[in-house]
Amino acid sequence: MALFDTVNIIGSTIYFVFAVLLAWLSRIPRTNPGACWWAIAIFCGMLGRLSLLLPSDYFHGHSSEYAYGVCILLEKCFLLIGIFRFFNLHHYTRPYLGFISAGFIWISICSLTDISRLLFSFGLGFFNASALFFLAVIAYRERDTIPYKLMLYTSLICFLFGIHWLTYPVLRFTDDWLAPGFLIGTTLAVLEYLCLISAVLLQFEKRLLDAERNALDLAYHDPLTGLNNQRYMTTLFDQALLLATRPHQMLAVIYIDLDNFKPINDTDGHLVGDEVLKTIAKRLVDNTRSTDICARMGGDEFVVVATQLESEDHAHQIAAKLLQQCCQVVLINDKTYHLGASIGVSVYPAHGSDLTQLLKNADDAMYEVKKNGKSGYQVFGRE
Repeated sequence: MALFDTVNIIGSTIYFVFAVLLAWLSRIPRTNPGACWWAIAIFCGMLGRLSLLLPSDYFHGHSSEYAYGVCILLEKCFLLIGIFRFFNLHHYTRPYLGFISAGFIWISICSLTDISRLLFSFGLGFFNASALFFLAVIAYRERDTIPYKLMLYTSLICFLFGIHWLTYPVLRFTDDWLAPGFLIGTTLAVLEYLCLISAVLLQFEKRLLDAERNALDLAYHDPLTGLNNQRYMTTLFDQALLLATRPHQMLAVIYIDLDNFKPINDTDGHLVGDEVLKTIAKRLVDNTRSTDICARMGGDEFVVVATQLESEDHAHQIAAKLLQQCCQVVLINDKTYHLGASIGVSVYPAHGSDLTQLLKNADDAMYEVKKNGKSGYQVFGRE
């Protein structure tokens, strides 16, 4: 029995550490609620192991086995509720609680009547094995929810653990098998909860990655149109400039200022104005290449950096195409809006060697268009 007591002491100690860890994880804001239920579950498992360590003086007859059975059924109850909360399978909760209640009724009947220990062990093994097989099925069904095949491993461990519980009657009535059997059970339980803790940690990782991705989107993209903002355009421009230094390669900075946009905001409101801006932004993306850079500078001003051009004529073609798109009618809520665009173009390396100079020259060319009647395009330094 010394080895049996050692196994239970080690098991209860590990269970306590896991319970504290899961309880701490559950305190972190927006943690999946499954962690809290699993902390309670493994704490009940620890109490079950401790009940087997108490001297026989604390119990009458075989009450220690009944106490162990209650604690272990509670552990399975909270374990599965945690799984239901973790994967949002709330519709399983009520029927499962009915099944576990049947287990508690079975233990009560056994403790109040003279039912043999063997029959009690069969019942306890059946209820625990059934719960673990159910958990194995859920983990297998959700195997694509958590990465690294973690749920597949969880399913396999729970299935083996369920088979192990079916041997519980043999374990309880074979002295030579008692300590090794509980050692195997402890190992499988530790692996099971390690998988569940890993699932919680992987969800933390996903939250951090999603938060980082959202932060980058906010930092580098215009929240209204989804286009690059000026900061990100600067980063991408440096990469595009490397290609433009190759022989017979140029790039053009096309500065676009929408005409007749302010009256739309003043008469129909900013919500309609926002929809107009989103429509124009989509047209710019649809009518440029994947290697080009589309950005919103703010308000009704946009910039397109056309890369890998072979001649200045190519920049003329792109500017004319974008002008045509901006001048097309915009339909919002069954109402048509007529816009125009004043477009200035500067070409690398003829009109500047960096983005700041090219933007300034394209902006100057755009204002020349505005002074001459709007709705047109002009290359910097040309009439």
